[in-house]
Amino acid sequence: MNLIKIIWIKIIGGDSKKDEGSGKKLDEKSASSKKSADLVETHPELKDNLNRKVLTDKFFSDSISDTDLRYTVFVRLNAVGSTKKQILFENVRFDHSIFDSCYIRDCIFDSCSFVGCRFSNSNFHGSKFNGCKFDYSNFDKTQVDVDILEREAPWQENLKMRFARSLRMNFQQLGDAEAVNKAISLELAATEQHLYKSWASNESYYIKKYPGIIKITRFLLWLRFRALDLLWGNGESLMKLFRTLIVIVILIGVFDTIFYRNSLDLSDYYKSATEAPAIFFGVAKDLPYHSFYLAIITVIRLTLFALFTTILVKRFSRR
Repeated sequence: MNLIKIIWIKIIGGDSKKDEGSGKKLDEKSASSKKSADLVETHPELKDNLNRKVLTDKFFSDSISDTDLRYTVFVRLNAVGSTKKQILFENVRFDHSIFDSCYIRDCIFDSCSFVGCRFSNSNFHGSKFNGCKFDYSNFDKTQVDVDILEREAPWQENLKMRFARSLRMNFQQLGDAEAVNKAISLELAATEQHLYKSWASNESYYIKKYPGIIKITRFLLWLRFRALDLLWGNGESLMKLFRTLIVIVILIGVFDTIFYRNSLDLSDYYKSATEAPAIFFGVAKDLPYHSFYLAIITVIRLTLFALFTTILVKRFSRR
């Protein structure tokens, strides 16, 4: 009998705890809604977006054109084209919309606008985009064909840079190493052009955004970017790093010929060139050089090895 009472007390206690937990959640929700109401009262300039619509579990059964679907939240939207029935979205405005967990496969988007859109956990595999605008759009764990990088990137360098960066992070989440490399190439090219125009361009946008002494800062940023690009392709090019290695070995050979051999004798240049790799890799013995010069070569060698390792780690970590 006592055992039954104990069990009954525990059941009642558990239920009361659950009620207390649900009551706390309701209190938190009411508190947050009250805060929102108070914020609107203190800031009358904050308005509700009456244009925002939420469409859940819908599907497109046919093509549409010249339609305004701005400020729409699409949840689990479905549209699948085929060879028998092609689904075409032509001149449709999706500006500031959200695509969440959507499945839109083998469809065609022609002259559509996706300005400020967010694509999350969606699948656009096989869908084609022709002449669409993706300014300020963001992609997160979304399947999309890689040719969108070349065909649909914004023409402005700063927007193209952000577009490529968003897709790079998206492809990294999906584990698509080849697409990541293409996105990085586009991002680096757009970044270089943007940094260059920020101090050298006479376009009104850059003149207003980077006036006066700010151009000096932008020039230094561009100079640093170019130097790292020549050194190792900003961490993306083994060939550029190998080119840097060759240049350093040649300079070691020239230095050796000028200061320790006969600079007028071509055969000495050949001897220095053959010995330079051994000097660089630290395997040459009984060198007549000053210890400071050898220390510089050692630092350069270790730096290049570290950069080489970094590139390899970055490449393999994407797979």
